[in-house]
Amino acid sequence: MSCSPLSLVSASCSLFLLTFGVVGQAQADSMSALIAQKSVQSDYASPSYSSVPSAKVSTRSTIQRAGTYRANAVNTQPTITTYSATSTIKPSTYPTQPAPTYRYSAQQQTPALLPSLLSGNYDNVDSQYLPLLSTAETQSSLAAREVVSTARKMALEERAIIKGGCWDYLNAVFNRAGVTRDTIHKGTYGQGPYARSDEIEVGDWLYYINHGYNRVEHSGLFVGWVDENAKQALILSYAGENRREPARYRVYDLSNVYQIMRPSV
Repeated sequence: MSCSPLSLVSASCSLFLLTFGVVGQAQADSMSALIAQKSVQSDYASPSYSSVPSAKVSTRSTIQRAGTYRANAVNTQPTITTYSATSTIKPSTYPTQPAPTYRYSAQQQTPALLPSLLSGNYDNVDSQYLPLLSTAETQSSLAAREVVSTARKMALEERAIIKGGCWDYLNAVFNRAGVTRDTIHKGTYGQGPYARSDEIEVGDWLYYINHGYNRVEHSGLFVGWVDENAKQALILSYAGENRREPARYRVYDLSNVYQIMRPSV
């Protein structure tokens, strides 16, 4: 059996078309597989599957956010300032309150002493009470000043001895000072009424209960308060009788003063 040229050509064309179709299909399948593989790789390479997302942060942007906010005409934000370890903060930025200091004038600490007391060496007055004695004599009424001054000279300079007791000594002081006496407060030893501390003044002749010596009746010349709240006062007191001792400046408890006699001119 023989084939015609036309038949051969037709057969060759058919074979070529068949081969081209197979090859094309294979290439198409290969291309589809490659596209699918790239697609999968692209999915796993996306940021949602990445353990460390890539991000670029501008150093300039970071400094601007951490530094000062810019103010515009609409909204003004507060300024945020950061300080490094080497920053120098002005004292006015963080003011500190200094520790309180208490100052007293020289007059309050050590009142000026009377010239006659500066060189004296006395055994009948404690030196710590000399300023109080000076104040009593220089800052009181005329009549009180005469009494306090006369009593100081009799006790410290003359060391006078008067016959009798406390009443006799103060009577001599008032007479020598040339003053009279007015009764300001009068009570009794046992029942009072007892005077308040604000009723007592410098130069007053007081009758009071001596709590430091068996609660006996006693009298003395008031010089000034050592502690008014505690009723502690400096008093010129005379023991008298047969002791032959000059009057002394001592601190007494004046909780129970039942009579006050005040000097007047």
